[in-house]
Amino acid sequence: MKIRRPTQAGTFYAGSQQSLRAQIEQCFKHELGPGALPKVADKKLQSIVGLVSPHAGYMYSGPVAAHGYHRLAQDGKPDVVVLFGPNHTGSGSALAAMKEGFWRTPLGDMEIDTATADSILRASNIIDVDDSAHAFEHSIEVQLPFLQFLYGSAFKFVPVCFLMQDLQSSREVGSAVAKALDGKNAVVIASTDMTHYEPQRAAEKKDKAAVEAMLKLDEEGLYSAIEAYRISMCGYGPTIAAITAAKALGAKKAELLCYKTSGDVVGDYSAVVGYASLVFTR
Repeated sequence: MKIRRPTQAGTFYAGSQQSLRAQIEQCFKHELGPGALPKVADKKLQSIVGLVSPHAGYMYSGPVAAHGYHRLAQDGKPDVVVLFGPNHTGSGSALAAMKEGFWRTPLGDMEIDTATADSILRASNIIDVDDSAHAFEHSIEVQLPFLQFLYGSAFKFVPVCFLMQDLQSSREVGSAVAKALDGKNAVVIASTDMTHYEPQRAAEKKDKAAVEAMLKLDEEGLYSAIEAYRISMCGYGPTIAAITAAKALGAKKAELLCYKTSGDVVGDYSAVVGYASLVFTR
């Protein structure tokens, strides 16, 4: 059995099951979080088809991420989650999926949905199967404990890692995923942080332009904003893919649930990282 072992346990998030559950609970209860633990609706997903979620250490971005997962819990339970994340390590193929095995966190093992992965690969000519791209990448891994906190092991997932993030390729990935998810009880999650290491006002101004494009479900507008304002958003390709997939799956609306920066958490506004949580709904 192929197991992708955690590389961020004990750094980005707590390393033991008990401490990780307590840390996630604190993210939900945090003053910058939704303020309460989620209650999972015992039904299939009703309206949510996509999320955008940050991926820094939980002490920084966890409360913002909790907003998206709190809303997802209220909407229901997915059978399949497709996770898009940027490739920070530079390893592996330009667009890389894993199609079999399990990912392990302190909360247990999550199974890759091989059938859905195969459907995605059949629908796209540009995604490779390359486990090495995922071996040490944190952007997808840090989303998993939140999903496990909500749903345990009652769903499967497919990870796709983006080293190449141009508009055309990102759209193609999103379209392929939408075809593979047609008729399934599924959600697409884009893992991204926003502006990196700029003063608070500059970060807020740049990130506002990116968020406005996301709220319009305008992937081309997002790409243009990234280029025009030189926004150091690390996962714009995954976000473009998620918007493309969400629209193809019926999304008509986007909502910003929370935007904060690392400065809002630690009180140092001189060089912040922005975090945004958004939801795409039918």
